Amino acid sequence: MSNIQAEAIRVAYDDRVIIDSLSTTIPEGKITTIIGSNGCGKSTLLKALTRILPLQAGAVYLDGQAIAQLPTKEVAKKLALLPQVLEATEGISVYELVSYGRFPHQNGLGYLSDLDREKVNWALEVTQTIAYARLPVDDLSGGQRQRVWIAMALAQDTDTIFLDEPTTYLDLNHQLEVLELLRELNQTRQKTIVMVLHDVNLSARFSDYMIAMKGGKIHHHGAVSAIMTTDILRDIFQIEAQLLQLPGQDYPTLLTYDLIK
Repeated sequence: MSNIQAEAIRVAYDDRVIIDSLSTTIPEGKITTIIGSNGCGKSTLLKALTRILPLQAGAVYLDGQAIAQLPTKEVAKKLALLPQVLEATEGISVYELVSYGRFPHQNGLGYLSDLDREKVNWALEVTQTIAYARLPVDDLSGGQRQRVWIAMALAQDTDTIFLDEPTTYLDLNHQLEVLELLRELNQTRQKTIVMVLHDVNLSARFSDYMIAMKGGKIHHHGAVSAIMTTDILRDIFQIEAQLLQLPGQDYPTLLTYDLIK
């Protein structure tokens, strides 16, 4: 497993500071979900932790080493990121796109080895995308494309997978399919999962640990039962929430909510 820590990081777009003096440690071997209102810095934090965005101050450490100083391929062998905005090369097939996940493991020639093909086929199988492996990505529905991108991240075969809104464009049953897949990867293959979700009920249902952000800072973090409270949801989302603990569940469910008046 990979250990990921951020210490007093600062991230800005031009002169606009999004995250300032933020520190956190990602629990190893767990599913962590980041929640918060639009614009609070959730996606920015994901990009900072995975070295997609440069830091103006502080540092992110991967297994005790500053991630900014590590070779790109070394980082890519440990961390995979599925961003929110995804674009594939026009005309590329599903199989080709998923095979890009093997790039960090290839030599300079870029040929797929038997192990590479095995990992690609496994990723297609577990995401239920192998049936259209030879089709162009352009021909797929939004939900199908999302699962193909997840397959590419899985083919990368990293200890940790970061996902920014992985249920985007998916209907209810496919949302559950994706999140149950991520939970299975966590439980059976000990993958550390870090994701941003807008749906707090899905966050509570599929997480071990939650990070609640507001204004570019982490206001609350901890186990699901500690974060899914009326006080914290009021602080983070400015809502008056009604929560219910359903029989057989070890997490609260948001039943309904109103704006604070």
